[in-house]
Amino acid sequence: MPKLEEIPVAVERDPSRRRHYTPLEVAEHNQESDMWVTYLGRVYDLTALCEEYKGSDLIKPIVQAAGTDITHWFDKSTLDIRRRIDEETGCSMYHTPMGRFVHVPPRFPSSSWKTNFGTPWWKNHKYCIGILSSRVRHIRLVNTLTSQEHCIKVCEEETINEILLRYLVINQHANSYTWKFEGRNLDMEQTLQENGIPNQNAEFFRLGMDEEHWRPAILLYFNDDLSEM
Repeated sequence: MPKLEEIPVAVERDPSRRRHYTPLEVAEHNQESDMWVTYLGRVYDLTALCEEYKGSDLIKPIVQAAGTDITHWFDKSTLDIRRRIDEETGCSMYHTPMGRFVHVPPRFPSSSWKTNFGTPWWKNHKYCIGILSSRVRHIRLVNTLTSQEHCIKVCEEETINEILLRYLVINQHANSYTWKFEGRNLDMEQTLQENGIPNQNAEFFRLGMDEEHWRPAILLYFNDDLSEM
């Protein structure tokens, strides 16, 4: 089994997809028809799995976890479902206190148990769409052409180009701007931290300051209006 960092995400198959997601973004996908979960730091879209097993009791424990983190289902050392010794059979089996679910074998031999499903869903990388952010912060984007200002929530691991993808939802012409901070052009391939825009929320909290009043402002200059690049 590959190491966690070796598990590919959807953006590596489709560059238009985002790489990082916030817990709140995952929580919005909490229906059987639109079902995401997170585990071991990755985001998985299990909508297709739910559709495939729709109506089966084995999909219910997964649907009940929609939009949440299920890392506690897993053994972090093996990246597999946690195991236990069955008291009656003395055999090692998957530990599923929430109820047996799709691709987990039954407790006892059964002629109805089919093993031709291939890779269990929790090991199937096709469902992995991104990485769960461990650090979320707010930034202000100020459009110097229109004087509009937007505060957006971003993942600290994201590059400026990845943040730009978020801003495209607000301004479809976002690619036509040069991004600056304190007079400096930002390196679009680097993160906020790498561009010298540290996250000081913890320090503001320690000092009793409201971080909403001290959010860093990134200025966006429309390229056709620039006299100096």
